Amino acid sequence: MIPDLPIETDRLLLRAYAPGDVDDLYAFESLPEMHRYVYSVPRTRDQVATMVAERAGRTVLTAEGDFLGLVVELRETGTVIGTVVLKWASAEHRQGEIGYALHPAYHGKGLALEAATPLLRLGFEGLGLHRMYGRIDGRNTASAKLLERLGMRREAHLVQNEFVKGEWTDEMVYAVLASEWRSSS
Repeated sequence: MIPDLPIETDRLLLRAYAPGDVDDLYAFESLPEMHRYVYSVPRTRDQVATMVAERAGRTVLTAEGDFLGLVVELRETGTVIGTVVLKWASAEHRQGEIGYALHPAYHGKGLALEAATPLLRLGFEGLGLHRMYGRIDGRNTASAKLLERLGMRREAHLVQNEFVKGEWTDEMVYAVLASEWRSSS
């Protein structure tokens, strides 16, 4: 699948990573709170530049395991405020996974929902997936609410299944089927 980029929403552009994005991405990738519920740690500017170079070409999904990684840009200002990812998790079982990260200054404004919604459309309509899911740290209640607003239901609560950053953490799995998504959109 080769998506037609950029993807425009009311307030956002979802587009490929570009070298000029490094400063905007570093502005939030360097913040400890951005990495609280994920495996990564705050990144240096050089690490962000490397990340941008690696992800710049992830705009096509051709095989199971591929990632589509896009930046989230505010249309009004051109500022990159986040990232989204769609992973083709299984061809046989027609499943995909979504992920997202937004600068904390832009939380609570509906922008993460606006950025993540097109990923479901790409997965279900573009790839013909049967099921899309998101996995989150069990403490991340804001992300749980977002997945629910996307129409996903909590399917699993895995208790202390991962040792992350020196502590045992719970993992939550949320999912929606294509038939459920079509009937609600």
